[in-house]
Amino acid sequence: MFLDPAVLGAFVLAVTAIVVSPGPDTMLILRYALTGGRPIGFAAVAGVQMGLLVHTTLAAAGVSAIIASSPLLFDGMAICGAAYLGWLGLQGLRTSGPLSLGNGGTGGAARAFRDAALCNILNPKVIVLFLALYPNFVGSADGLTRGVATASVPLQVAVLSAVLIAINVAWQTGLVAGAEMARRWLTRIAVQHTVARITGVVLLAFAVGLLWEHLG
Repeated sequence: MFLDPAVLGAFVLAVTAIVVSPGPDTMLILRYALTGGRPIGFAAVAGVQMGLLVHTTLAAAGVSAIIASSPLLFDGMAICGAAYLGWLGLQGLRTSGPLSLGNGGTGGAARAFRDAALCNILNPKVIVLFLALYPNFVGSADGLTRGVATASVPLQVAVLSAVLIAINVAWQTGLVAGAEMARRWLTRIAVQHTVARITGVVLLAFAVGLLWEHLG
């Protein structure tokens, strides 16, 4: 058995609460789904999961712990993440920005995937999630969790991350579906620009928050 069922159940509850909390990933998915439609929204969802896979690999290899233990590396990553969020926010404030309604081409999907993946990878809070949350549910090095034989720590991290991604996909798929339904009211240019500007401001706020936390 990989994990004690009780431990796994507690992890599911904790992760669900975190996943449904609004953050940069949520805002970016809504922005692309509202302005580009379902295919573009799902491309953004896929990008977020790619970011989580990268974090899983880094956590299992011990790289995340190294980054978190180094103020220079951790703050540097936070600044890079803030800069990227700020750039995405400014794109939304541009009246003739690249995220116009109906931008459903291959370039739009590729851009949505790239932006969502980088947004997640460069978010230091995701590293904190792995380092602060996972140790509470992963067994010790001797392979015992509450007396239940478990797999190696990297394999446990992989299993927990698979659960995290599954919950993430379920929630974010619902966001895309809801945004697709809302698009029927987004045919006016003025409404499109309003959506882009609002999401742009929110992304800029996340960027400022990161900078304030790590440079203030």
